Amino acid sequence: MGQEENLFYFHRFSQDVSEIELPEEFTFPFCYEPHPLAEIAAKELQDYLEKQTDFQHNFGLSNNDAGLEIGKMFGVLVVQNNQNELGFLCAFSGKLANSNHHKYFVPPVFDLLDLNGFFLAEEEELNELNRCIASMEESSSLKVLKDRLNSLKRTSKNELADIKKEVKNRKKERDEIRKKLSENELFAKEEELKSQSIADSYRVKNTKAKWQENISRAEKEIALIQDEINHLKTIRKSKSADLQNRIFHAYSFLNFNQEERSLLSVFQQDVIGFPPAGAGECAAPKLLQFAYLNELKPIAMAEFWWGKSPLSEVRQHKNFYPACKGKCEPILGHMLKGLKVAPNPLLVNPAEKKELEIIYEDEVLILVNKPAEFLSVPGRTISDSVLSRLKLLYPEATGPILVHRLDMSTSGILIATKTEKAHKFVQKQFINRTIVKRYEALLDGKIANESGEIRLPLEQDYLNRPRQKVTKNGKLAITLFETITFEENKTRVYFYPKTGRTHQLRVHAAHQNGLNAPIVGDDLYGTKAHRLCLHAGYVKFIHPKSKEWITFEVKADF
Repeated sequence: MGQEENLFYFHRFSQDVSEIELPEEFTFPFCYEPHPLAEIAAKELQDYLEKQTDFQHNFGLSNNDAGLEIGKMFGVLVVQNNQNELGFLCAFSGKLANSNHHKYFVPPVFDLLDLNGFFLAEEEELNELNRCIASMEESSSLKVLKDRLNSLKRTSKNELADIKKEVKNRKKERDEIRKKLSENELFAKEEELKSQSIADSYRVKNTKAKWQENISRAEKEIALIQDEINHLKTIRKSKSADLQNRIFHAYSFLNFNQEERSLLSVFQQDVIGFPPAGAGECAAPKLLQFAYLNELKPIAMAEFWWGKSPLSEVRQHKNFYPACKGKCEPILGHMLKGLKVAPNPLLVNPAEKKELEIIYEDEVLILVNKPAEFLSVPGRTISDSVLSRLKLLYPEATGPILVHRLDMSTSGILIATKTEKAHKFVQKQFINRTIVKRYEALLDGKIANESGEIRLPLEQDYLNRPRQKVTKNGKLAITLFETITFEENKTRVYFYPKTGRTHQLRVHAAHQNGLNAPIVGDDLYGTKAHRLCLHAGYVKFIHPKSKEWITFEVKADF
């Protein structure tokens, strides 16, 4: 790419950033706090989006915009050129205003919409095959043949049923005749009766053969057309597979060391083994690819959401988000090689210097006040947790010990047991939903209703784990809520979950069809703060030994 075009995408900061210290390590894209330079670049991009007239796209931010509302993820990459000048690149995920090219943004890694490229031409071939197949499948001649076949089958069935009924009645008549005749009369009449029986059998057989011949002829006429349709489908399947492979190889990614790998090659070493739809179209790969192609050194990166959130997800306008794991983790794993990247914060034990407070203990029960950012059970890379510490504190305890869990970021009461019998007794109360649980949360915004019920089904967002999304096919999740106080522009509430889905309270608070007010400090569905302001503060259940109701309450520290 020429220097002139390179400069076209290289945006210089509109303010003096010379006093801002450069980061020693590049952004870890799946969990990060935006570097000040990335924040400034993002703000400049957002200013452009608010004022631009270069394209028309309905982000869902104005009632005057036409077309489908589609919010977008945008990314900025702070870079340094060969003259050590700082600037930034901009990109969007997917298409923007039905195009891959806009003057403010770097081009895609591979342009599926290139008029001179192979994709559109081969896609049109597939579309023509689809139209041809649909035309044949929906043709009036095929419909006439199928209707005629069905008519033949119905008529055949009815006629055979009538004949069989008639033959059955004639057999009954012959049996009655045999009963009335004397032995000599029967001997004289038997040949005639047998002839009638044989004639009836032949009549049934001949009728079946006649209809089967007609039906077979009709089926062969349909089969000739169906064979042609199936042949076209086989061609379509082969062409589609070939096109997909060409696309996978057309998406080729560089890393800092200028090593190149195709999309398929990148994903073959991943657990998925096959690229999901849209892989390679996200902002982060576009930004890094352009930088590597144009000798621009990546310094820091950030991505933010712009526009209205889709109904299935929770996205806040202008909020920063990590790169999606399902599509981008394998790609960026390759593209970041050679760069000094910040370590994954999720590999650092957040509970290392935190104490575990025991709020109650007897011969069978242990109740813990779990701090925020403290695992309930060991994770993949961090073993320190409430469970592991309880095992050290109570080596004589038997059974699973922990009766339930809290999200790592949620603080509050956890119930543990010392015996298997006590564990089963308390766990049964969770299963039967007789246990009373109450959470306290501080929401970012004022909500209208004093109380109510939220019913939003949830399922895991496999491309953005551990996020959850709202879908019709998700598992039913029910939460009751009650407003406590308003504190400036925030609302303190009680949550009473009736189901126990992952991130249930966080999604029900943040989603536009829930309370539309994320929990303060929610780095997944809202805005990160010093902590997630969600606390399991109250629990009431029947003691496994005394069989009496017991209650525990711990105030939230936010």
